Amino acid sequence: MKFKIILATAAALTMAACGQKEGAAPTEAPAEPTAPAAVDAPTTPTTVAGTITVEDAWCRPTPNGAKAGGCYVILTASESDSLKGVRFDGADMAQVHEMKHEDGMMKMAHLADGLPLPKGQRTELKPHGNHIMLMGLKAPLVAGQTAKITLDFDKAEDVTVDFQIRTPPVVGGEE
Repeated sequence: MKFKIILATAAALTMAACGQKEGAAPTEAPAEPTAPAAVDAPTTPTTVAGTITVEDAWCRPTPNGAKAGGCYVILTASESDSLKGVRFDGADMAQVHEMKHEDGMMKMAHLADGLPLPKGQRTELKPHGNHIMLMGLKAPLVAGQTAKITLDFDKAEDVTVDFQIRTPPVVGGEE
């Protein structure tokens, strides 16, 4: 029974890190109300090796004790390329994941062959969509700080980007 509870808790935290909506409210409220960190304006675009533009690189803060986190970014390639992987020293593993609807359910999977970056097309990694998944976090992702994440491309040079850690805005009925 304990194993099932632990497994269910781990799955819920992982899905929350990826931006999945959770139906249940937290069981414990903070001792003192705290305002969420302000949402910063998107980061200024940075050109990588003259072929990839990186914009609005950010990560969601991790809730109490979570060992997984989600990060997001907008990439535009001036020549066709692919994001073949990511590296983050603050986690045991970092991967590019896709989210897709299959059989009426949202499913998450590692993109082992990388994420295609078509020439001239903005490719957005975002909550409830493709994203960077950090697993086995060694420390929490705290709003107001940054995470240095290296983006590994097939053709362009790898680049280390400062991802802002910030609380996303509430959209529609999402909380």
